[in-house]
Amino acid sequence: MRTRMTYIPVEVADQFSDFIIKRDEQVLDSVKARARDFSTISILKLLYQLRCGPVTFSDLYVKSNIRMKRSFLNYLHLCMAYSFIQKEPIGSNVVYFITDKGRTMLDLFMQKTNS
Repeated sequence: MRTRMTYIPVEVADQFSDFIIKRDEQVLDSVKARARDFSTISILKLLYQLRCGPVTFSDLYVKSNIRMKRSFLNYLHLCMAYSFIQKEPIGSNVVYFITDKGRTMLDLFMQKTNS
């Protein structure tokens, strides 16, 4: 499996250190890292941001640190297709929240790292 460079929020990098091969420089609240299993870490970045409550599309995009909007949209749609995330229109905004299935997915990886 090929490794790729990505920006990971510091809190996520600390929580899922098994996915990080090498940490590079820290930029504001994220760390540049060479990561293994890039797709899984990208999904976890999305789910981790939603664990505390609903988030708007713009905030989720910024907080997830998935830099390319096209990639962000692909992972967001993947999470929605597998019912890890749901969206709900509230006024002029769309709010995303984690489902029970998404929380289970996130918890499985968090339990691994907390053991």
